[in-house]
Amino acid sequence: MGTAGLPVLVWIHGGAYIAGASSDPMYDPAALTGAGLVVVSINYRVAAEGFALVEGAPANRGLLDQIAALEWVQRNIAAFGGDPDQVTVAGQSAGAGSIAALLTMKRARGLFRRAIVHSVPGSLCTRALAEDVTATLAGRVGAAPDAGALSGIDPSRLAGELTALGADLPKRWGRLSKIGVAVCPVLDGVVLTETPWRALADGRTDGIELLVGHTRDEFRLFSVMMGRLGTFTEDEARTALDLFAPAPDGADAYRAAYPQATPEELLELVYSDALFRMPSLRLAQANHAAGGTSFLFELRLAAPASGGVLGACHSLDVPLAFGTLDSLAGRHLFGDRPTPEVSAVSRELQRAWVRFATAGDPGWPAHGPEEQLTRVLDIESKTLPYPEEASRRIWERHDPAPFDLA
Repeated sequence: MGTAGLPVLVWIHGGAYIAGASSDPMYDPAALTGAGLVVVSINYRVAAEGFALVEGAPANRGLLDQIAALEWVQRNIAAFGGDPDQVTVAGQSAGAGSIAALLTMKRARGLFRRAIVHSVPGSLCTRALAEDVTATLAGRVGAAPDAGALSGIDPSRLAGELTALGADLPKRWGRLSKIGVAVCPVLDGVVLTETPWRALADGRTDGIELLVGHTRDEFRLFSVMMGRLGTFTEDEARTALDLFAPAPDGADAYRAAYPQATPEELLELVYSDALFRMPSLRLAQANHAAGGTSFLFELRLAAPASGGVLGACHSLDVPLAFGTLDSLAGRHLFGDRPTPEVSAVSRELQRAWVRFATAGDPGWPAHGPEEQLTRVLDIESKTLPYPEEASRRIWERHDPAPFDLA
């Protein structure tokens, strides 16, 4: 112990910035530690405690918790056989969005060497919107919107009211009102000053070795969870395009690029793109522009459970990467007996993580502006030009914009 100098992987869990825990069996690191990594998984404040903008308290407390954990790793990981100079941060969904934010924070950048981000969300909000969210939440619990008053509210009540608020978000919150989550990282001007896409692309932060991935059917999971699969209407598709396609002509561009798409397919496309796929792609591109090396993948392997209705959905990649196909989440997605094809993709993604954390190379060529090479993980994995070309063109000059008041 203490002299092995093994590469370190620090896992930051997802959960839409309102839930999640590192103790989830889906995150069991046994397969990764068996392959030669020292794995640290962390918890951080979520929901109102972690991300509500509260007067009298620091903003983005969840991100500050993550920095504190990374500082602990730097001080202590050698005692566990890890190399503090070979730290890779990894996260999915809100965990990936957290890492993207950490890339812009000077206090965080010396704490890790590489990053793995799956399904980077475009969820950031302006200070004005965050203040309105906090005022609304405080009103629901009968308190002033400041740290002194809200700290006196029972945490379970605060969490319950935030969940209830997510089911009926005010229309004045614009795009935020459509995603069912009231809090996310805030561009507060102190802890977080700008989006990671702008900070990287404009050269205000340096690029790093970055492994980025997303799934093909990101939004499908939410359609199924809401019980809405197969029921979305033309009006709902029009609203989704108007809100989430890049202005000014993104809605028309989607209809032109996907002329045979049904209203439901258009809605799923624009939600998948705006919430996860294009933020992931644009982060890889911005990191390259900032002098970093970006590696990109898309997971196309469909979840075989439930008759295949989930497709290659959001979060499908997590049990594959951890090799936890026998966890509750893994069985829900892949069934009690994963097929040989599923097991093969799981092994490939695990090897990519281990190789990248060890040497900065997942096993396929880097993604650049010319060839745009992307590893497509499927029954027969291949390295191809970026597969979502129509969406890439629609978003070519559009970085994810912060959520703001309508």
